[in-house]
Amino acid sequence: MSDLINLKPATPLNPRRRAIIVGASFGMGAALSKKLSKEGYVVALVARQKEKLNELCAEINQSEGEVRAFAYPHDVSNYKEAPELLKNIVAEIGGLDTFIFMAGVNYPPGGNNKYSFENDRQMVEINLIGAMAWLSPVAEMFQSAKYGQIVGIGSVAGDRGRVGNPGYNTSKAGLATYLEALRNRLTRHGVNVLTVKPGFVKTEMLKAAVGPTPFAIPVEKAVDDIYKAMQKRKQSIYTPFFWQYIMLIIRHIPSFIFRRLSF
Repeated sequence: MSDLINLKPATPLNPRRRAIIVGASFGMGAALSKKLSKEGYVVALVARQKEKLNELCAEINQSEGEVRAFAYPHDVSNYKEAPELLKNIVAEIGGLDTFIFMAGVNYPPGGNNKYSFENDRQMVEINLIGAMAWLSPVAEMFQSAKYGQIVGIGSVAGDRGRVGNPGYNTSKAGLATYLEALRNRLTRHGVNVLTVKPGFVKTEMLKAAVGPTPFAIPVEKAVDDIYKAMQKRKQSIYTPFFWQYIMLIIRHIPSFIFRRLSF
């Protein structure tokens, strides 16, 4: 990625900020795309479904009265495409200030006695390896430029290995660790890395959840929390905030007790 164009940050004379959102077509990704465009960002929207992306871009551009959203169809499991697509997007939107990875899938096994390597493989390939395929060249780009912000959407599910969905837990735990490692590398170069750990959010993915879904919040609430954290250049947040206390308790439950729980 050393041949990527030199990034130029937004300035008072050229204040338009630019963001790439991977996983933009549904749920939090679509809502955050709208939020950022309203806040003045030019947004490059990346997702598999071309029609949904085009509809979202048309909605944003019509709402804002100018072209602020651009569609880039892409399947994150096509890892080799990511570096070149990143380079093309950055050239076309005139730079990059923020990169957000929101793509993810959840395939519950359907019971604590059922297993599916195929489902687990797909979750790891998309939620973790797909993220790494993008975040690695983005990190190199931002480190060279000595500015920028990376946002990764993890989950409270990654804080501990629960019986309900081992594959999903693993993919989100791996992503959280990878983001932490990038943060430790990039902070010294002026780059902020934000890890977001939502609880239950009212999206299509929530319908796949196994068992109760307490404290589920609207997508708009989660997006507001993410945007505020971006503005404050925070390093890690839970949304809603009280999940940090819930997960603190869960992380400290002794293993001999935790393994007996059914969630």
